[in-house]
Amino acid sequence: MSKSTKYVSNPADENGIVSWTEEENKIWQDLIERQLEVIKGRACDEFMHGLELLDLPHNRVPQLHEINQVLGEHTGWQVEQVPSLINFDAFFTLLANKKFPVATFIRSRDDFDYLQEPDIFHEIFGHCPLLTNPAFAHFTHTYGKLGLAASKEDRAYLARLYWFTVEFGLLNTAEGTRIYGGGILSSPGETVYALESDNVIRQTMNPLEALRTPYRIDIMQPVYFTLNRFEQLFELADMDIMALVNTAKKLGLHAPKFAPKNQLAS
Repeated sequence: MSKSTKYVSNPADENGIVSWTEEENKIWQDLIERQLEVIKGRACDEFMHGLELLDLPHNRVPQLHEINQVLGEHTGWQVEQVPSLINFDAFFTLLANKKFPVATFIRSRDDFDYLQEPDIFHEIFGHCPLLTNPAFAHFTHTYGKLGLAASKEDRAYLARLYWFTVEFGLLNTAEGTRIYGGGILSSPGETVYALESDNVIRQTMNPLEALRTPYRIDIMQPVYFTLNRFEQLFELADMDIMALVNTAKKLGLHAPKFAPKNQLAS
């Protein structure tokens, strides 16, 4: 979270309003309209319900106060403007206080299909719908409190659990496997890939296994973990996660299911 980026967050005025350019608003419109089509029949019902509650505009980037009004009514969460990238201390502090960080920049046309940095489309469209859900909100809050108190080494393990739930989680439903992870749901390519590729492993969520599974942020994921019920997030949050972290450290990481970055073709 502390690496460099070419993007800079747009400042807000004294009323918290960000002035977006016509092109930035058009990029938002193109992103949201494309993704709303892609997630049909692929996103979980809880996410779709959250989208309905947020009622995101299509023709402009939403203002953060609009998101806060809805989140505040349903779970007490808020979004908070941050610079393009923040360190882990700031990240965990915000989550521990029921505040979700949102960088106020949007990707350029050059990065339209994929961006490593979390822009406002990823944060608002990918994550905020589920922050209206009590189970997801409770899990994210618990994660923030644990991360804030954890050592640097332990945070690396916690990051894997976050990755395989909040960012890249899948859910079993009566209608088939659906997506709840924001990293998938804000990516048109991975929304299809996560559910339909024959080249991935989809395994039942086991938090100890998730803590031990390496990941890379710049590739389609080779492994996904699947919840059997959305309310399972309540159960995960109420486990002794730090005891699981200690067990994971003793057992060590699994061998990665991907090649090292320097061995991949450019």
